Amino acid sequence: MSRPTRRERMRYWFDNTMSRGTAALIGWLAAISAALIVVVTGLVLWLTPVEAERHHGVAGVLWATLMRTLSPGKVASDTGSAPFVALMFVASLGGLFIVSALVGVLANGLKERFEQLRKGRSRIIERGHTVILGWSDQVFTIVRELVQAHASQRGSVIAILADLDKVAMEDALRTHVGDTGATKVVCRTGRPVEPADLDLMNLDAARSVVVLSPHGDDPDAHVIKTLLALDKRAGDHPPVVAAIADTANMAAARLAGGHGVHLVDSDDTASRLIVQSSRQSGTSVVCMDLLDFAGGEIYLRSDPGLAGTPYGRALHAYQAATVIGLRRGGRTMLNPPADTVIEAEDEIIVIAQDDSMIRLADGMPKAQEDAIVMTAHPLPGPERTLVLNWNGRGRQIVRCLDGYAAPGSILDVASDHPDAATGVDGLVNLTVNVKDCETTDRYALESLGLGVYQHVIVLSDDRYDAGHADTRTLMTLLQLRDMQTSLGERYSIVSEMHDENNRSLAEVTRADDIVISDTVIGLLLAQLTENRHLADVFGYLFDSRGSEIYPRPAERYVRSGAPVSFATVIESAARRGETAIGYRRADRIGEAPHFGVVLNPDKSRLVRLGPGDSVIVLAEH
Repeated sequence: MSRPTRRERMRYWFDNTMSRGTAALIGWLAAISAALIVVVTGLVLWLTPVEAERHHGVAGVLWATLMRTLSPGKVASDTGSAPFVALMFVASLGGLFIVSALVGVLANGLKERFEQLRKGRSRIIERGHTVILGWSDQVFTIVRELVQAHASQRGSVIAILADLDKVAMEDALRTHVGDTGATKVVCRTGRPVEPADLDLMNLDAARSVVVLSPHGDDPDAHVIKTLLALDKRAGDHPPVVAAIADTANMAAARLAGGHGVHLVDSDDTASRLIVQSSRQSGTSVVCMDLLDFAGGEIYLRSDPGLAGTPYGRALHAYQAATVIGLRRGGRTMLNPPADTVIEAEDEIIVIAQDDSMIRLADGMPKAQEDAIVMTAHPLPGPERTLVLNWNGRGRQIVRCLDGYAAPGSILDVASDHPDAATGVDGLVNLTVNVKDCETTDRYALESLGLGVYQHVIVLSDDRYDAGHADTRTLMTLLQLRDMQTSLGERYSIVSEMHDENNRSLAEVTRADDIVISDTVIGLLLAQLTENRHLADVFGYLFDSRGSEIYPRPAERYVRSGAPVSFATVIESAARRGETAIGYRRADRIGEAPHFGVVLNPDKSRLVRLGPGDSVIVLAEH
């Protein structure tokens, strides 16, 4: 290959200088301006000595030439010989081009700088902040809940890194979250899987990190790759909470994240909540109330003053907080036996409106013995359950149902989904049948003979996007509601939806429970971000083994219609080996946002519980 010529070398050098950006361009314009001024000044001194003398020599001519270069309009006032006027005109003409080019370069440079600022590429210098990596609809739930949790804290910061435009993220947050009060939300554009982009978030000083599972194909691959990037980065590693969409990917995610990561199994959690809600109306409302920061929250509290007290007696220890279990040696026990003695090292698990309200009562309240009823719970028998539609978590739902159902129970799956009821072999208590059905068609639904079922579960069809799937679900719920009214049939209806905004639309269908799966996972992530120890508590609640949440008829606990204190309700439940945490009023089931659920009422408050009302307890199923 031939050696480069001098011209090629010069051109290569010039191209390299031009590629250095706005500063290099301004430098070239300055050099050209200086050259023009020097040349014109030399020619004036040589060709027009009279005008040069009139302008006081070299310094005066340099100044005059500079002024004409920067302000071409001054040439109109020039007088003198023709060569002098011509030279000043040349300086003005050259200046016209130079100034125009300079304005263009500066405008372009400022535009590029504003674009960089708009993208949010500066490093965050906050400390003690919460970092959210990734973007999905769950981000709105998490930010809203963290803002609620930090409402009394000044200087709270939430930092979000996602591969989206910074301004677009900020606009979306303003639309869906609104005013964030004392909490500052900072958005940065970048890829959470890139180490350089992670450095923007100042993770060494972060309080905790949330990794979101994005929408689209194979979202867990993105989460696992982000966990790998977090694990391999140098420096301090704050606690990490991440959501995994597919249960099959949990093992790989644990390996990628290491010991400092807590994983939320989205499929398993949502499936268990759907199943529990289908069997006990109101369960999802109770869980949502416990998961958000607006109402009753779960706290872990060390209280040596209760050491040596049996659990059954400790249920009455707090006036404005409800005891639900113990944490001993890293092991969570909800609704332990009443004779379990509390040790000094134990943590008491309670429900309270705020941690400042967790104070021991002056004395133990007395139960109203004449109001306590000990009606036995009927033993569950075989049941028939209908599942309408199908999606990826359908298999998990069927297996969860099998863990709750009595032997000999039947589950029918009605859907035109090609994968309906596939991969559900090895069930113990359920017999599964598949029926082809277009679930939005009234006549197809009537042909199923819904009157023979005790429970109906309407799933979101994953063949459609979230919005359209919710629309189809609403159509199915409306058909079911009309059929119940016209045929006089009664069966519980639990529906799965994606968008929280569709809940208000679905209320007209009067479904017993509506589980917003994405919202549930977002709330759980927000809770674990604040206190990772709550993972065991919620894991316990959502597990079919051990004690779970059950809304049960109030007349089995206290005399119907009699004014009783909640301490009496707690005592009645405790004698059954259950822990009462609240009640639900039947006349307020349609009133958002709590739908009749009252958690952690004051122990001395009098309440009249009648037919249709429920006592919410933790109990073995």
